[in-house]
Amino acid sequence: MDPKEASNLTDVALKITSHLLMTEGKEKNIVYSPLSIQVALWLLTAGSKGPTQDQLLCFLKSDSTEQLHSLASHLVPLIFADGSNRGGPRLCFANSLWVKDSLPIEPSFKEVVDTVYKAAIRHVSFKNPEEVRHQVNLWAEKETKGHITEALPPMSVNKYTMLIFSNALYFKGADKFNARETKEDNFHLFNGTSAKAPFMTSSKNQFVEEFDGFKVLKLFYEQGKDMKRQFSMYLLLPDSRDGLPALVERVCSEPGFLDSHRPPDTSQSCDLTEMVEASPDECKIYHKSFIEVNEKGTEAAAVSTAVVRGFGCKSRRPLRPKNIDFVADHPFMLFIKEEMTETVLFTGHVLNPLEK
Repeated sequence: MDPKEASNLTDVALKITSHLLMTEGKEKNIVYSPLSIQVALWLLTAGSKGPTQDQLLCFLKSDSTEQLHSLASHLVPLIFADGSNRGGPRLCFANSLWVKDSLPIEPSFKEVVDTVYKAAIRHVSFKNPEEVRHQVNLWAEKETKGHITEALPPMSVNKYTMLIFSNALYFKGADKFNARETKEDNFHLFNGTSAKAPFMTSSKNQFVEEFDGFKVLKLFYEQGKDMKRQFSMYLLLPDSRDGLPALVERVCSEPGFLDSHRPPDTSQSCDLTEMVEASPDECKIYHKSFIEVNEKGTEAAAVSTAVVRGFGCKSRRPLRPKNIDFVADHPFMLFIKEEMTETVLFTGHVLNPLEK
């Protein structure tokens, strides 16, 4: 992947992260997939034109829809291919499109949907919107192995809905943490209290680096014979117990922060008329995510769903890990990345490990 494209992907991911972690997720645990959201936005961009498309391209830091299609064509078969049969992570990536049965799809948009995003197209009647919502949720539940059961909340679909695009991402990777035991200890919360939480411990050298005000721990997922990719988890732990908000702001505001702060290793009314022969008036994106990290590895899933409405108007050898204690006993930030392309699959923060 072109270094500029990789940098732009990360910049957009951190732009979304800043908003979610500093607003909606400010007081709770949160995890989401910036890549899943970007895929949904890429398809929306393909079906837009005029000022709407210009705004989307600007947000996505892309020059054209063709550039996005090229990026998707490169990433989808590389990042999302299942590697479990080669001893690597298990991945599942799927796209689906539900379109109002009376609306013909623009041929150019259908070609992009079929060839680039490989989305299944379903023509449905929105006379019973709850039934369609139920169909979307069942699809999401199946594609995320039962972890995302309500991708679309009640009332998110109505009789004015014209189309729904949903992207599902599932990841399960065994890491090399090799925890020797799990024990309970105090996790210090923002309110000054602490909670007893299970801690995974290991005496094995880890890839850890100390920086000004925080530490970074990198955990590799088992790669097996899946040599074209390397997935890793990064934990960013502020030195001070209440230092996470300031750290999030640094991560999301300083250009190239993730690349320069890691352990050494291998290293207007919407105009979407290019989709269907009608003029949508509103588009909302719903996102649901799940993550579980234990002694065996990591399991994560995400679904991004765009609902469009209208109202009848128009490898090198790794360097030796440093022997630094990394004790995540207060709020921290996390990332799951694919190293070869620098793509961020999941990110979030943990404020209280006992809460879901």
